[in-house]
Amino acid sequence: MSDHDRPGPGHHHGHDSVHPDWEMLGPDLERGAELYTPLYEQAASWLREAATGAAPGGVRRVLDIGSGPGVVSCLLARAFPDAEVVAVDATGALLERARDRAARLGLADRVHTQLAEVPDGLDALGGADLIWSSKALHHVGDQRAAVAALAGHLRPGGLLALAEGGLTPRFLPRDLGIGRPGLQSRLDAAGEEWFSEMRAALPDTVDETEDWPAFLADAGLRAPGTRSFLLDLPAPLSADVRAYVVTTLSRARDMYGDRLDEDDRTALARLTDPEDAAGITRRPDAFFLSVQTVHTARA
Repeated sequence: MSDHDRPGPGHHHGHDSVHPDWEMLGPDLERGAELYTPLYEQAASWLREAATGAAPGGVRRVLDIGSGPGVVSCLLARAFPDAEVVAVDATGALLERARDRAARLGLADRVHTQLAEVPDGLDALGGADLIWSSKALHHVGDQRAAVAALAGHLRPGGLLALAEGGLTPRFLPRDLGIGRPGLQSRLDAAGEEWFSEMRAALPDTVDETEDWPAFLADAGLRAPGTRSFLLDLPAPLSADVRAYVVTTLSRARDMYGDRLDEDDRTALARLTDPEDAAGITRRPDAFFLSVQTVHTARA
């Protein structure tokens, strides 16, 4: 999905970690991708420079694998104005959101959708000059094989870009004034444990080092590149961003709050309480800082 980062509070899933309810999460996925728009625009500009002159005839077809509600699909359509963009996802309700979004933005003639599973349902997609995938492949048991499957759809000179890894979003100062200092770090640790268990429970999961450049090289691609992009929203946050942070912290509490001690659970409850002066909704020191890494290579 084109929503964010590793298993910390910024990573959204339903309570079934192997089979998330993406339809239920659709509004949150869309809001999150909109919040990350400045970061994705930076990445799209970098990809436009990297793709210029590489594919014969330019970038004419883009696949957004695991597109979710299509926020990034539409950004890619604007970054590559001569290209058809195909939003590819396994959830029909998210693709409906993508179609609605493209229509609102006047992009319906160039942004299309395709219902498909990753990686086994990709045969009918055809070739592309640019393939983008954000936060989708870590939901596949064999990530190396998934990268190879995507690489097989690149046209000569085409570019594969994988948005995986980076830094978990940070929201909180070290000492909140409630509970023990360091809550953010303990949330991150609990989220990493949860993520590892999610990966282990995936069908046909392969336990190997998550070396995305190596996966790209093993797929026969060349000219690797890696770049990280920063989203920096300093305090004081807008009301919309505060609401997003409250939602993500609430979901973190529901998903892996049982891995925290009682003191940390109490602090989380206060942070997500809109009436508490120490909560995210009211406190002046809440911020939003996130880094997304993008790995590329070309056919």
